[in-house]
Amino acid sequence: MAQQHEAGTGAPTLDQARRQLSRYGLSADPQAVLVAARLMAAGSRLGQAGEAHFARFGLSTGRYRLLAELEDHGGEKPPSQLASALGVSRATVTGLVDGLERDGLVARRPSTEDGRGNVVVLTPRGAQRLRDMAPEHFQRMQAMVGGLSVEERTLFLDLLARLVEGMSALTDD
Repeated sequence: MAQQHEAGTGAPTLDQARRQLSRYGLSADPQAVLVAARLMAAGSRLGQAGEAHFARFGLSTGRYRLLAELEDHGGEKPPSQLASALGVSRATVTGLVDGLERDGLVARRPSTEDGRGNVVVLTPRGAQRLRDMAPEHFQRMQAMVGGLSVEERTLFLDLLARLVEGMSALTDD
């Protein structure tokens, strides 16, 4: 059954995982390796699809996430907190804010709490962009998982959380 879903996707197969492990004389579980490889391939494809999706609205995934983060937190946030919330570097946030500011979707202003720092503020134009794109954006998000039942989505969310916890295995020293 699983092999039917991989046709034409370029995703690795269980047989390929078995052959690779055998070639290197390794005893890892081929199914576990296949799940990880498929997840990585799906992540890449999802990233590409996400960029195409947000480009419809004149945004990138990163720019959208930054706008949504501001909207979810009262319309303003210091860059360091944005970086932490988005899981990116301060330099990445600076680049995102620079582009969004040029488009008039955010502005920088001095912090009232820390006179040395700035906060990033969602502008009325930025808030309007989010409102304008919301119907199509959320309809497409729902359609993306439309083939899953409520029970399957619940299970998927649990499985996804556990997979995210395990991702450190790729980066830990």
